[in-house]
Amino acid sequence: MLQKGLILSLAFIGFMQISKAQTGIVEVQRDTLISLLQEFRAENGINPTVARMVSLGERTASKKGGKRVKVRGFRVQIFSGSSRNDAYAVQSRFQRSYKDVGSYVTYDEPNYRVKVGDFRSRSEADNFMRQLRSQYSNVFVFTEDIWAYE
Repeated sequence: MLQKGLILSLAFIGFMQISKAQTGIVEVQRDTLISLLQEFRAENGINPTVARMVSLGERTASKKGGKRVKVRGFRVQIFSGSSRNDAYAVQSRFQRSYKDVGSYVTYDEPNYRVKVGDFRSRSEADNFMRQLRSQYSNVFVFTEDIWAYE
């Protein structure tokens, strides 16, 4: 048993040596709320091991002065199907009608999906979905990463 543990330990040390020999660039992406929570805790002397509710307040940002970041939000799906041409046709039609609303085509085998909008709240996405129901069939709201300005 001792010999088995020694072999596993040596294998682990060998793996660590190989891992250290490899070099590369690691890009860390984190939600912007993490920084806000860390600042709030530091300013107010909050112990991170004690759970409590924190309100970050309302934040409004403009495209001109803000930085474009990815955050959790909502998008409205207006198309899902296996035809790439149909997906891009739906996106083009949408963009002609709604010039200031972002539209995104993704491929999740076997379907192409067209999702629109970058909504921070579910109610905004639901309102826009109701507006689109008369123009598109099978319209749904999805939670995903969106582009926002901070």
